Amino acid sequence: MVKQRVAQLEYSEFQSAMLDEAKRRRKAAKIIAVLEHFNGPLGGLTVGDVGCSAGFIADELAQAGAKHTLGIDIDVPGLRKAADRFGERVAFVCGDGTALPFPDGSIDVLVFNHIYEHVVDPDAVVAEMRRVLSDNGVLYLGLGNRLGVMEPHYKLPFLSYLPPALADRYVRAFGRADHYYERFRTRRGLRRMLRAFHVWDYTLPVLATPTRFAGGELFPGVLGKVVRTVLSRMPREVLRLLLPVVPTYLWVATKTPRRPAGARLPQPPERVRPL
Repeated sequence: MVKQRVAQLEYSEFQSAMLDEAKRRRKAAKIIAVLEHFNGPLGGLTVGDVGCSAGFIADELAQAGAKHTLGIDIDVPGLRKAADRFGERVAFVCGDGTALPFPDGSIDVLVFNHIYEHVVDPDAVVAEMRRVLSDNGVLYLGLGNRLGVMEPHYKLPFLSYLPPALADRYVRAFGRADHYYERFRTRRGLRRMLRAFHVWDYTLPVLATPTRFAGGELFPGVLGKVVRTVLSRMPREVLRLLLPVVPTYLWVATKTPRRPAGARLPQPPERVRPL
């Protein structure tokens, strides 16, 4: 019998990574660098972080110059912590991603970073983000890949490859959890999820030029340095062959056709073909 998925309430209470301030702020630096390369500075814009939890990324967005910054989540303990620390700079809202409490076209920039695998209906959340995004707005997406070998939450190889029942047994066997909640999609599935948007892929630019994007987290350490050097010099045709198994995709999506505004990179961002 398949266990019905319900919303992950109070996520920061059982996932300590959400309270790792230094790591969350490093992620924010990468997000901001990608957004600024594509869209320019955040100054004067209304920016929202969907799935903000304890608010570290939202706080960095505010400090990067956003005129209005919103943090949205159903994680009430996380929101309380966020409001206590950053409430003067960020407006935190307890809200479901499938029913965002904002008017159509009211937000200039949205961040949706490693959230889709946790929500019950990611397609509905994506549709709702499109509704509230302005016509010239930008959506940043950090997207885990089902075919990434090492599952990022439980650090078990090939976990996300398995059907739910086997995945549940796997995490229980290693004492990581009672069941495996997350549901990842392949690159093709993610393209389908974003089919209403125009999407640019920043995954390889960030990996190949990490100092430009403050992004050494996808492949950290000495091995990561070797990987990044190889990526910066490898022909694009070869790199495209690796994309189906890259563990994380960094995409920027818009409602109307646009091109990156930033300087040319050794491995430039590329359009993601729609399905």
